[in-house]
Amino acid sequence: MILRAEHLIKKYKQRTVVNDVSFHVEQGEIVGLLGPNGAGKTTSFYMIVGLIKPNEGHVFLNDEEITKDAMFQRAQKGIGYLAQEASVFRKLSVENNILAVLEIHYPNKEERMAKLEELLSEFSLHRVRKNRGDLLSGGERRRTEIARALAANPHFILLDEPFAGVDPIAVEEIQSIVSKLKAKNIGVLITDHNVQETLSITDRAYLLTEGKIMLTGKPEEIAENEMARKFYLGQNFVLRRKKL
Repeated sequence: MILRAEHLIKKYKQRTVVNDVSFHVEQGEIVGLLGPNGAGKTTSFYMIVGLIKPNEGHVFLNDEEITKDAMFQRAQKGIGYLAQEASVFRKLSVENNILAVLEIHYPNKEERMAKLEELLSEFSLHRVRKNRGDLLSGGERRRTEIARALAANPHFILLDEPFAGVDPIAVEEIQSIVSKLKAKNIGVLITDHNVQETLSITDRAYLLTEGKIMLTGKPEEIAENEMARKFYLGQNFVLRRKKL
């Protein structure tokens, strides 16, 4: 499957913040959406998520247009979304956070509980399974959110600033989890200000400046591009690819 945005335009009054932007992500690949503040990357990301409606342009899931679909409709079609802000149910335990989604997708209790144990094990959450959401560390919270997203069996997961507000060990954990998502044939789209952490695990990336895509390619191509260094990365940027 392919999730793609075509010729997106977004205007606020007389200001065009996204101008004819197109990008896509396929199942089984990790794609980055990068750019400096004010480049239009977050707005572009929110348009494919469904949080913002474009003035012009279209969003497709394969050949089905989903531009006007609400977020819950996109979720039903296999598009998961993890917000930058904490989205765990704060007063529920880790296992009940995950069960809240599993109960929708697994009506059979035996299958539901088996899937719960699988997710708790896969994301190393057994130790904190009874802990409330508001008592989790940044890394534990992110793992719970991703496990809950996987409970819906998505084809794509869209990650908004996944590396924000977590410590270096948690960053490595999240990078490892994103790699596992790819191995499960899930397409992952990441937008994040932490360019090193993002480029180190992506297969491809788009670099936006002034509301347009300036460059697209493999991380190595972007890291070596003189324009990318001048306007975004800096001349001393060194790409450190992660072996996950």
